[in-house]
Amino acid sequence: MASVGQDSLNTRRTLNVGGKEYDYFSLSAASEKIGDVSRLPYTLKVLLENLLRYEDGVTVSTEDVQALADWQKNRGKDSREIQYRPARVLMQDFTGVPAVVDLAAMRNAMVDLGGDPQKINPLSPVDLVIDHSVMVDKAGTPTAFKENVDLEMERNAERYQFLKWGQKSFDNFSAVPPGTGICHQVNLEYIAKTVWTADVAGRTVAYPDTCVGTDSHTTMVNGLAVLGWGVGGIEAEAAMLGQPVSMLIPEVVGFKLTGEMQEGITATDLVLRVVEMLRELGVVGKFVEFYGDGLDHLTLADQATIANMAPEYGATCGFFPVSAQTLDYLRFTGRDDDTVALVESYAKEQGMWRDANSPEPVYTTTLELDISTVVPNLAGPKRPQDRVALDTAASAFDGVLDGFGKLAEKGKTFEVEGDENGIRHGDVVIAAITSCTNTSNPGVLMAAGLVAKKAHELGLTKKPWVKASLAPGSQVVTDYLEKAGLQSHLDALGFNLVGYGCTTCIGNSGPLAAPISKSINENDLVCTSVLSGNRNFEGRVSQDVKANYLASPPLVVAYAIAGSMTIDITKDAIGQDKDGNDVFLKDIWPSNAEVHEAIAHSLSREMFIERYSDVFAGTPEWQAIKVAEGETYAWDDKSTYVQHPPYFQGMSKTAEGGFADIRSARLLALLGDSITTDHISPAGAIKADSPAGKYLQEHGVERKDFNSYGSRRGNHEVMMRGTFANIRLRNLMAPGTEGGWTTHYPSGDVTSIYDASMQYQADGVPLVVVGGKEYGTGSSRDWAAKGTNLLGVKAVIVESFERIHRSNLVGMGVLPLQFKDGETRETLGLTGKETFDITGIGNGITPRQDVDVKITYEDGSTKDIKVLCRIDTANEVEYYANGGILHYVLRNLANS
Repeated sequence: MASVGQDSLNTRRTLNVGGKEYDYFSLSAASEKIGDVSRLPYTLKVLLENLLRYEDGVTVSTEDVQALADWQKNRGKDSREIQYRPARVLMQDFTGVPAVVDLAAMRNAMVDLGGDPQKINPLSPVDLVIDHSVMVDKAGTPTAFKENVDLEMERNAERYQFLKWGQKSFDNFSAVPPGTGICHQVNLEYIAKTVWTADVAGRTVAYPDTCVGTDSHTTMVNGLAVLGWGVGGIEAEAAMLGQPVSMLIPEVVGFKLTGEMQEGITATDLVLRVVEMLRELGVVGKFVEFYGDGLDHLTLADQATIANMAPEYGATCGFFPVSAQTLDYLRFTGRDDDTVALVESYAKEQGMWRDANSPEPVYTTTLELDISTVVPNLAGPKRPQDRVALDTAASAFDGVLDGFGKLAEKGKTFEVEGDENGIRHGDVVIAAITSCTNTSNPGVLMAAGLVAKKAHELGLTKKPWVKASLAPGSQVVTDYLEKAGLQSHLDALGFNLVGYGCTTCIGNSGPLAAPISKSINENDLVCTSVLSGNRNFEGRVSQDVKANYLASPPLVVAYAIAGSMTIDITKDAIGQDKDGNDVFLKDIWPSNAEVHEAIAHSLSREMFIERYSDVFAGTPEWQAIKVAEGETYAWDDKSTYVQHPPYFQGMSKTAEGGFADIRSARLLALLGDSITTDHISPAGAIKADSPAGKYLQEHGVERKDFNSYGSRRGNHEVMMRGTFANIRLRNLMAPGTEGGWTTHYPSGDVTSIYDASMQYQADGVPLVVVGGKEYGTGSSRDWAAKGTNLLGVKAVIVESFERIHRSNLVGMGVLPLQFKDGETRETLGLTGKETFDITGIGNGITPRQDVDVKITYEDGSTKDIKVLCRIDTANEVEYYANGGILHYVLRNLANS
């Protein structure tokens, strides 16, 4: 925070904590001018403080401040645009590499425009945690961890060299080396402070810790009362460069939790029920805030588990206020006494503290869950909100098989080369304890270890066709599992450590054994994965696996032993002991008391202090990476990982022709509902016969060295070829196909989406994508918008957008449009043979205006419709006019 605003409301006060003075911007002082704010939702109190601190009469006015106070009257139904400035930015390497690539390209562009490249520098602190690049190539052996790390360093040397250059060249930029943990867990356990401080003009200013992150699960830190959420990389880059986040004051949904969890129920079971309820309510674009006496029965790790999955329930955030649990967690994870004391004093002074005496906030709407009603759950086979009670999972899988036309083959054994067991529909081929959601929670990790211990002692083993893995989000997990004597039992069941990072949940599950993969593909088997993650979208976990289930870590272990989703593990035996007796789930499931005792005896504050004492140092391999010097990056034309992107080529200092009607556009893709950012820009494996695979082979990369799409996000040539290349994408313009196919018109040729795009662009034909509801759900993946832009798509017309992807499209100069009046691709009879004229934008755009679209059908007939322009704010109009948010920022900096 370089400066504060003019404070015309005179709210700056001083807080004395432990003999230290902190300046702060007082909500109670503000209430004397703007009215009582004691019952404002906690999240809006954070936004209110932000506006008070930055009020300057230009970007933030006293009217904006008053609008937040008045929210209590309209509850967000009559919203106002505000400019919000988060304290810091969090990145992971999949999204961080392209962000640093963009910053490096902006430095080159600044030089081309005759400006100072040093103007391109983060103004807010940026922490990039390298956590998404480790893959589970090796599993189930004592050497798996070392082998995977060695492969990671070998594959990603170019990327890591580039990131080290960024760390050295940019101010306010820190990189946490690979092998440390998952960014959200590192954020929760180390980076976050709940109350942040900065020195401004010789005074220490205290204010709420807030952040935006280039991963949608940035919301996990909401469990520690830090307001943060995921944004696209391009929006994060703008925030880094001093641009405020433009947003509408949101609706806030209050979720009341009462009661406490029954014996044997996990935080994962609870969060899957929460996801289901909030998806059913509909909270896209809204804040969710948890309250009620049920919070007193949740650990902070439980709160973080619920907060983590805000993207899965569709909310911008899932916030838990500061409470005694917050202080206990900060203290236990090694934060210093001054930080903990400041958090308590500041939160109580600002009305941001929650206890039994706190006034209950007012909300837009509320819903309630008695935690004691939660039962053991899974979610699947392809969406996190599709909760399945554990006792119905086996019967529900019949419906999954029927959907794939395989029910008649249930129970049939298919041959696996060299394996007498064979393989069947429903067999669990991946069982992964993975993802920040659950590996941040000692309760579920200890439960998994105890299940493994009881099972191992009875002589149970995992089934031979199951690839098991353990990828914690923090090295502390290893410390407490080993101290509890549980890691050896997990090892015995194949859950050896494979890496510290985001693995199976992001699609870095690595290959299945070749004979199993061959049998699955030759026989078109519907096999399953069970993972303790937050995402199970189609084609995400593994290209060999069609049905994916989210589950708690102890259930992951249980399914590895049972080996099949067709077994009802609530009543059927999951295996036999040494004497051949049936063993049931209840025989190996730990009691709550056993879990609590294991945590109390095995987890300590000293573990966190020791593990995070030298967090930025890295391994000797990391330290040995050589870094080039220079303000601008020395691009290597031969690199297949990092290339100079084309966004700023030929750019002038002024925006000209930013508003233009779109004439005679063709459809590139005609899509259905729930198209995720994984469908648009996959993160996982690259197929050899795909456009991206062919590009890599043409550039001398062997198939074994393809790595993943996620790891190659610094190379636009790979990523534009990978756009709409998900193997499970179904483009209605190419019936009978699955994957990145379309039909080119007027030729009628069925070809790859990339090749069709190149042909259209060569012919000067603009492109449109049409879809259904919930377009762009899932990860905050900027490449889903960047790739769309580079394929020549000028507009996306759908029934509804997910929040982050809509923003990203605007940020890349792609026009987001929304059908109105019940019109859809079906009611309009679209086939892909039509052309589109989008008019009424050539002379400028106002936020959320109507836009005219003329559809010309193959027979020459036409239909005129109105669609809603989803450029929602005045800032976004400026971004679009400039061709994107980075162009806007770059021009401003070049002209300043």
